[in-house]
Amino acid sequence: MTSENPKLHILLISIHGLIRGENLELGRDADTGGQTLYVVELARALGERDDVEQVDLVTRRIVDPAVGEDYALAEESLSGKARIIRIDAGPEEYIPKEQLWDHLDSFTDNLVDWIREQPRVPDIVHSHYADAGYVGVKLANLGAIPLVHTGHSLGRDKRKQLLAKGLNREQIEATYNMSRRINAEEELLANADLVITSTRNEIESQYGLYNYYDPACMMVIPPGTNLKRYHPPPDGYTSTYPERLKPFLTDPDKPLVMALSRPDERKNIPVLLEAFSHSERLRQAANLLLIAGNRDDVRDLDAGAQSVLTQILLDIDAYDLQGLVAVPKRHSGEEIPDVYRFVAASGGVFVNPALTEPFGLTLLEAAASGLPLVATENGGPVDIISNCENGILVDPLDAPAIADALLELLTDRSGWKQAVRNGLKGVRRHYTWQAHAATYVEKLRSLCESPRREPAEWKAGDSSRYRDRALFTDIDQTLLGDAAALKTLTDTLRRHHRRIAFGIVSGRRFDSVLAVLKKHAVPMPDVLISSLGTRIHYGSNLTEDSYWADHIDHDWNRPRIRRVLNELPGLELQPRNKQSRFKLSYFYDPDLAPSAEQLSKRLHQHELNANVIMSFGQYLDIVPTRASKGQALRYAALRLEIPLEQILVAGGSGADEGMIRGNTLAVVVANRHEEELSGLVDVERIYFSDKPHAGGLLDAIDHYGFLENVPAA
Repeated sequence: MTSENPKLHILLISIHGLIRGENLELGRDADTGGQTLYVVELARALGERDDVEQVDLVTRRIVDPAVGEDYALAEESLSGKARIIRIDAGPEEYIPKEQLWDHLDSFTDNLVDWIREQPRVPDIVHSHYADAGYVGVKLANLGAIPLVHTGHSLGRDKRKQLLAKGLNREQIEATYNMSRRINAEEELLANADLVITSTRNEIESQYGLYNYYDPACMMVIPPGTNLKRYHPPPDGYTSTYPERLKPFLTDPDKPLVMALSRPDERKNIPVLLEAFSHSERLRQAANLLLIAGNRDDVRDLDAGAQSVLTQILLDIDAYDLQGLVAVPKRHSGEEIPDVYRFVAASGGVFVNPALTEPFGLTLLEAAASGLPLVATENGGPVDIISNCENGILVDPLDAPAIADALLELLTDRSGWKQAVRNGLKGVRRHYTWQAHAATYVEKLRSLCESPRREPAEWKAGDSSRYRDRALFTDIDQTLLGDAAALKTLTDTLRRHHRRIAFGIVSGRRFDSVLAVLKKHAVPMPDVLISSLGTRIHYGSNLTEDSYWADHIDHDWNRPRIRRVLNELPGLELQPRNKQSRFKLSYFYDPDLAPSAEQLSKRLHQHELNANVIMSFGQYLDIVPTRASKGQALRYAALRLEIPLEQILVAGGSGADEGMIRGNTLAVVVANRHEEELSGLVDVERIYFSDKPHAGGLLDAIDHYGFLENVPAA
């Protein structure tokens, strides 16, 4: 860019998927989703600006009647200054992004040839996703052009999701070319002048896992919202949607509390039913509208969605909320803007209680439609509500606090109206594509006017040094109990987080683990094993390992086990919130109840297979025979491909014995339950520390030299 030609020429690269200007086929397949809409909307918004000369959105040309003729056009106009350019590379037919890697060098060469034919070289190259990043690095280095990148998703995080589906390393490599993707991401992070993300949390929790993580070169510019689609109800507004709710609601004229998400456990929908159950005032003030995916028959859904919707329907019955809660079976994307407007017209509130929310696009849609917000304090909603000042952040595990926040907005009409006004103003200022483009162009100008930073040295394959060891620990009576030692330990883990995976192995339920980790400021683990090894979640997005759940379900008959044990003295069933699908929990009276061995024998006599686990002499848990803390830890170690000899494991009760025996580097902290672990004193590779709680883990780190040859992050 020169003083004679101050307007920007921007080259956007988004190679895979089906990209065209009209009638985007969102959801047609895994490659044609949010990213394709993002780049088209960005190109259009940039093309509207007076300080932009030209925007070229470059993608792959596809000549394939199976997907349509539009994708074969070499050029397509988006506006007077924005266009789609399609470059030949690889086969003519449409192929998924995982099969594109061998054709990216050809794509680069053909793109360079195209650029040479243009009146001027672009001022900026902006790549989207790893495949475009591979091309962007080569193009930017060839022409000394500033490189901007948006990841949309990252390979390290994606790998955890694939592991959770039961795929092994060879399958992931064969199908997804994951090593090539991660290496490409490392290379572009080493060379990019700017990385654009949607939230601050994305910078730390996802990009922070890479060797070439440099937050100084990263900037949050959230995506925009289409205000033509999402807007408040106009004067004289009417809607046909109330007819859909009449079968559910006794008093349909009350304001609505609306939640919209897929039926995923991480979305934490049942806490809203608990909040309504907790508060009579809330039940009097509003009805609850839960839009949780589409269904004809709950029994036909996949296991995760089926579990969530079943719990919702059972909780409505258990809490006597019939007539107060609407759970429609179907909705279309086209009618959602009208649903937002109808809820706003009712004087309602939009709520997102997710355990963690990476961004929160539905919050922006709701705010743009005239709704105040109540949202989780974990993730993207923190930025949204901070910028818009249009709602209340809540602990997603605290149902009474959620009820109070909803009531605050529902019952204070002046506060409700102020939140609505703030939201409309905040969305226009921070979350439209025009606002996005303004911030974006301002940053691009600074890149063009300042010298390009020196790219970091990058060696292909260097990402193989990622995570070669791990630390796993129980929570109660092991990790917690010494605040000073805990802080030292968590600081140590943060410094070395690119080389050391951190895992939690607990008897607590999943939601209880999250609550206690948050309370004590423990960082989110890379692997979270809960309910005595019956559930495994990975990464900051808490992706559950569905393969493990299917694996341990073998021969598990919870109802029969409960009937058999209910006949025995000294066993009292623990409260409902301590139970889970694969864990049956009792209070145990050793003076009255049979021993663990006798209980196992009784189950076998009834042809029932299960693990009987005693903890602290007073808690008894029954889990599937394939499940335990030790077995879950070893399974996770195999999935992460970390040798047991390089895993430090800490425990303090009998429930931990299975994970500290064997080839792991084990430590028993000083405040252990003596009777349950005393027999392990002479076992090889088990270190009995004389320090309690987290201090025992720090002691073991020194004892084993666990941090030797591990550079700090």
